[in-house]
Amino acid sequence: MREILGRRRRLLRGDERPELISAALTYATEWQWPVLPGAATHPQGHSRCGCPDPECTVPGAHPFDPGLLAATTDERMVRWWWTNRPAAPIILATGGTAPCAVSLPALPAAHALSALDRMGMRLGPVVASPARWAILVKPYSMEQLGELLYAKDFVPGSLRFHSEGGYLALPPSETGQGPITWQRAPLPGSASPWVPDVEAVVDAVVEALTRTGVSAPEL
Repeated sequence: MREILGRRRRLLRGDERPELISAALTYATEWQWPVLPGAATHPQGHSRCGCPDPECTVPGAHPFDPGLLAATTDERMVRWWWTNRPAAPIILATGGTAPCAVSLPALPAAHALSALDRMGMRLGPVVASPARWAILVKPYSMEQLGELLYAKDFVPGSLRFHSEGGYLALPPSETGQGPITWQRAPLPGSASPWVPDVEAVVDAVVEALTRTGVSAPEL
């Protein structure tokens, strides 16, 4: 992911991560993916979330203040957010002009991706956290997803669908669950990365999990 041009004249603070603002600007201004800063992790323990929910299951990896509707592609807003919150995770508002995603637990995901490679399935970027991997797909509606799932005899309950109104933490964010990285990185260049249709991904993932006999636990 290329650096955004321009030098920052002020000294970097100790909590600054310039790669975060660079990545956020690339997503927003070059790829037209609306983003916003995620909730911070708790200062007394990175496994805890900085939001008011003491039992938050995705610490740091979700919107809080501002809320999801504030996600934007505006360069000035993105710069302002990460100038004031330099270590904030980058949250993608899925759907609309941005990709959606299909995610599953990390171990079954690794087996599924290996099986998809053997099948010759073309995939776009894949986002990885220590617990789950998310395959980016073209935007889809809830109606489209409902029809797709209804037509299937079996869909693993551990699959999650990040569609319109959803969100996903993007690299190189650091969350309470650990770092967010690219398992399959976008190809270099300024154009928005290619992503497959959700139907193809769900069909292939379900078939791959069935073929390999990998059980995807309910997580």
